[in-house]
Amino acid sequence: MTQCISGIHHVTAITADGQKSLDFYTGLLGLRLVKITVNFDDPRSYHLYYGDELGRPGTIMTFFVWPGAQRGRSGSSQAAATSFSIPRSSMDFWQNRLTASGVSVENSPTRFGEQVLSFNDPDGIRLELVAASSQDSRPALKASSVSIEHTIRGFHGVTLSEKGCEPTADILTKSFGFVSAGQEGNRFRFIGSASSAQTVDLLCIPAASRGKLGAGIVHHVAFRAADSDAQRQWRQVLVDHKQNVTPIIDRTYFQSIYFREPGGVLFEIATDGPGFTVDEPSETLGTTLKLPPQHEKARSIIETVLPPLRLPGASGS
Repeated sequence: MTQCISGIHHVTAITADGQKSLDFYTGLLGLRLVKITVNFDDPRSYHLYYGDELGRPGTIMTFFVWPGAQRGRSGSSQAAATSFSIPRSSMDFWQNRLTASGVSVENSPTRFGEQVLSFNDPDGIRLELVAASSQDSRPALKASSVSIEHTIRGFHGVTLSEKGCEPTADILTKSFGFVSAGQEGNRFRFIGSASSAQTVDLLCIPAASRGKLGAGIVHHVAFRAADSDAQRQWRQVLVDHKQNVTPIIDRTYFQSIYFREPGGVLFEIATDGPGFTVDEPSETLGTTLKLPPQHEKARSIIETVLPPLRLPGASGS
């Protein structure tokens, strides 16, 4: 491969309450709900996508909605935190906004020269707002509950907790083409070639017990492939490196392959396209339930099983 994995495509987590998640990410954080669909492998449950106006790669936080799911356990072999990028002048705004909404926030020590504000979402997922050291040139989200000058621009990166970092670091550097960007204590930083959403931190916690999947836990981290040809080549690279990789799977909005990196975190490589406007126009993204072709014939049954959602802008929201 002459190309490198440039950065993060999306992060998928688990929520036990779809409405609370929706209200938090669209109402408080100001992201756009860009797709309402189902878990393709379990169409009795929602899969919700939040991001920028078009759900561009590098901005997409997604959720499997498993009502009443047991709380997961934080530990090693997990994505320990998901970080969003905000303008450097917006740290006080976000601290005040979150605090006023009853969210407990923590001003973390400066990390690699960047300010970090840490907090949890309603399920306990660890989130961070990072005022990056370099200006984030991605466009502001105009139709947002947050004033345009303070909107989240997309991901800054992810933190993965590992018992031992070396095997995962090898995947990032020798396979993906990330470069080492330094160390602070037990945190090791790696950077992809993209101009944003390109940061992966490895947190080495050898004494920690292994985490357990459930509500409040990230299910997988997806990285970007430019197109299907690049994805096929990446799949071969991983096979050559003795990784157990799935076949290419059609997710309608992108094509996916999955494998567990040596530390145990589930990785995905997803294509940039075709994107979320493949089955609805940009103006109405996230306003109706969209089903993949294989489940469309069961729409009436699926709609009966899925709980109702109060969407952003709906009366009474």
